[in-house]
Amino acid sequence: MIEYQVVMKSPEAHLFEVTLRVRKPDKLGQTFYLPAWIRGSYMIRDFSRHIITIEASDEMGSIQVEKLDKQSWRCAPASGPITLIYTVYAWDLSVRAAHLDTTHAYFNGSSLLLGVSNQDEVTCLLTILSSVGQQFDDWKVATSMEKVEVDKRGFGQYHALNYEELLDHPVEIGDVTEADFTVSDVPHCIAISGRQRCDLKRLCSDLERICSQHVGLFGELPVRDYLFLLTVVGDGYGGLEHRNSTSLLTSRDDLPLKGMREMPKGYRRLLGLCSHEYFHLWNIKRIMPAVFQEEGVTQEVYTRQLWVFEGITSYYDELALIRSGCIDRKSYFELLAETVTRVMRASGRFKQTLEESSFDAWTKFYKQDENAPNAIVSYYTKGAIFALVIDLHIRLQTDGEKSLDHVMREMWRRHGATGQGVPEGGFETVATEVSGLDLSDLFDQGARSTADLPVADLLEKFGVEMRLLPAQSSSDNGRVVDEMPASEAAKPVIGARLSPQAVEAKLLQVFDGGAAQAAGLSAGDIIIAVDHLKVSGQKLEKAISDCALGKSVTVHAFRRDEMMEFELQPMPAPADTCVFCLPVDLPKEHQLRQSEWLISNGYEN
Repeated sequence: MIEYQVVMKSPEAHLFEVTLRVRKPDKLGQTFYLPAWIRGSYMIRDFSRHIITIEASDEMGSIQVEKLDKQSWRCAPASGPITLIYTVYAWDLSVRAAHLDTTHAYFNGSSLLLGVSNQDEVTCLLTILSSVGQQFDDWKVATSMEKVEVDKRGFGQYHALNYEELLDHPVEIGDVTEADFTVSDVPHCIAISGRQRCDLKRLCSDLERICSQHVGLFGELPVRDYLFLLTVVGDGYGGLEHRNSTSLLTSRDDLPLKGMREMPKGYRRLLGLCSHEYFHLWNIKRIMPAVFQEEGVTQEVYTRQLWVFEGITSYYDELALIRSGCIDRKSYFELLAETVTRVMRASGRFKQTLEESSFDAWTKFYKQDENAPNAIVSYYTKGAIFALVIDLHIRLQTDGEKSLDHVMREMWRRHGATGQGVPEGGFETVATEVSGLDLSDLFDQGARSTADLPVADLLEKFGVEMRLLPAQSSSDNGRVVDEMPASEAAKPVIGARLSPQAVEAKLLQVFDGGAAQAAGLSAGDIIIAVDHLKVSGQKLEKAISDCALGKSVTVHAFRRDEMMEFELQPMPAPADTCVFCLPVDLPKEHQLRQSEWLISNGYEN
């Protein structure tokens, strides 16, 4: 057994102290390491950079610790058990790493707990100790790790079968508010940290319905309990899946309040995030790329299938909201319109395929810069749209007898329930076998080419009209209308994205082929005047939209500390905004298809 002890050494200085004890170290010298990344976040994080001090001893006293590389250390041969003591700086308020201050403590094991080489399968015992001080008396521990011996606040000993499992149970410590609900006789808990006025009854009720949808899809729930860890902040958003829990970060305003009648967009977004991470219980945590089982977390692991695990999950996270009755049909298509619009507004979709986006996640998707919209496509958003296309295509071609639901259930039977990793191209193989269709052309188009997907043509056969129209304003990210307009006038636009809610008109991104790029403006430029009149961030959009198409205007901007002058000719807003129309009187055939797709709660083998 490998024993870990975590102490909140100094919340004021954001320092954890970790003690690691190895009973049977390597006789030639024991090596320790910290993962370079965490599953679900495909970017080298270099967690080891936050280790401040490290020292080792055995029963005879101090022993030498040698650093081998950026994430590995080796102790000199010891005469018996080795005790390693090290401090870790924790000031990353996200779902990925560790954060400690006087308000709470949070950590993922990958950022705090060193692994022991050649002992990855040894059982682990984790002891969590409380800080001393009256302000910490109300703090509790929330984690999905198996308890061994803990006090009423959760401090004490926890058990993991091996190091990989140890890393897969995030820990929240603080003034935690908890609420419980049950899905398929399995207890679920939501633990909220941070100041909030959440209607816990409403949140639990909605989550119960959403989780039940996912369980119904796969046919079984592969955990004995489940934990939603929710950190509430003023402005934040994020989630990370784990084997029977998830870490979530949300804005305070996105929580449901008592007496709330309508579904605010912020709360809808939070439910979608919870739905997404819960779906990962099956799709990535257990239905997993084979290469993830073969490689560890000390270096990059490449696969062309991330769109399968993140894109399909992104499709189902919102689909579950309408199937569960948490949102109505209009709300669902508002969400879908926003997803389609995000894809259509990035010219990077013409330069990178879904498979390439998956493979390059390490160097491109998780290292986005100001040119990202022009260079890459998201395997989340385009992956979700391709999942929609696959689903509707199979439904049409099989007269509703098969769907993506059936494919995912077979993926679970073949790969998730058995633990057999998904080989490259494995999802396409299963989809082909389950549907009985030749899907090679569809996958060539959707996953291996940069061609746009036939979304509008497919949706038409399900009673949904879709058009791409110019945005009405910078806040128009896709919409649902009662009647599809014959046409909409395109307003003059600058062809760039500005800092949201900023006083100054700073260009964050300049789009390929747009007016700003043609004029020579660049990301980072701060526009101060249009036609010799001062503009701010709020006024720039109107100043450009009031311009006459085909006529140039003089733009003054700062690039670094130099004021520069540009001649800019505003261009009409491109037709890249998704607009849906949902007719009330549908042909019976279309009505049935739409109902089976969006409303049906029954799953058949």
